[in-house]
Amino acid sequence: MEARVRLSDVAKAAGVSAATVSRVLRRPELVSPGVRERILGVIEELGYFANPAARALASARTNVIGILIPSLTNNVFADVLRGIYSVAQDSPYDLQFANTRYSNLEEENLLRVFLSQKPAGLIVTGTDQSPASRTLLKQASCPVVQIMETGDDPVDMMVGFSHVRSAHAATAHLVGQGYRSIAFLGARMDPRTRRRMQGYSRALEEAGLFDERLIVTTPRSSTVTLGCELLGLLLEKELNADAVFCNNDDLALGVLFECQRRRIAVPSQMGICGFNDLEMMAVANPPVSSIRTFRQEMGEQAIRMLIDRIEGRAVTTPLLDLGFELMVRQSSQRQLPPL
Repeated sequence: MEARVRLSDVAKAAGVSAATVSRVLRRPELVSPGVRERILGVIEELGYFANPAARALASARTNVIGILIPSLTNNVFADVLRGIYSVAQDSPYDLQFANTRYSNLEEENLLRVFLSQKPAGLIVTGTDQSPASRTLLKQASCPVVQIMETGDDPVDMMVGFSHVRSAHAATAHLVGQGYRSIAFLGARMDPRTRRRMQGYSRALEEAGLFDERLIVTTPRSSTVTLGCELLGLLLEKELNADAVFCNNDDLALGVLFECQRRRIAVPSQMGICGFNDLEMMAVANPPVSSIRTFRQEMGEQAIRMLIDRIEGRAVTTPLLDLGFELMVRQSSQRQLPPL
């Protein structure tokens, strides 16, 4: 079997030190163009590739940043990853991401895998890790950023927004528009959805309008079709619901389509508000109100915070709340603003 090409072999062939070869691989901007091109040519000619395990043994960590997200198909997390990659592509760090599938056990197992590989840093979703996962993160020998939420007890650093406050704002808006029988439709019921339901409930309790019978939820994954089904289940209760706050935009679009199928006028007979403000909400007919969350910015900020900590720079705001924006559109404007 042919011997594996070593970094020292590349250095000898290029007539430079091993440190210079390493610098080209990790921080190429620090090496002059002529030397950089010569080394890259030798690397290609010899077929050299870096050995992350050996690098980890030598430096006590790799240049890998691990990213744990709960879904690979949800557009929300695709936006977060887009933000992460937009910053990381100009850095010397490699990204590896894993799908926890909304499972605390799967997250714990994946954390053990990542930590065994001595990552430079970790980005994890949410604040509801299991006790075992939280211990792993607390004891990790690398910086950690929790994303998608804010809270009082971060493991290390955190960037996100309040699901409770944002849902409260959406529900209070519906109350302010004159709706009095406001339902909540929720799917999957992960911790972030439960916090949105908490914000919804709090707003209606403050208005003296809370009715637990108006809450319709399911552990199933969110789809537009499911939004149609959940509205049907709500209407079967004959509670005269006149507005719906949905825990995401897929359900809200389903509600809109089902209202149109049943000839329920939106917004006069049924107000609708979603969550996340995906692109389709603004172009629906009528346009659908939603809570805008700054997902790409969240990814960008998380990876910047992580890289700063990895490279020894101070992070001035380790707990960063990006806030949210209530996007009011025709679907929830029963009372139009004065001209």
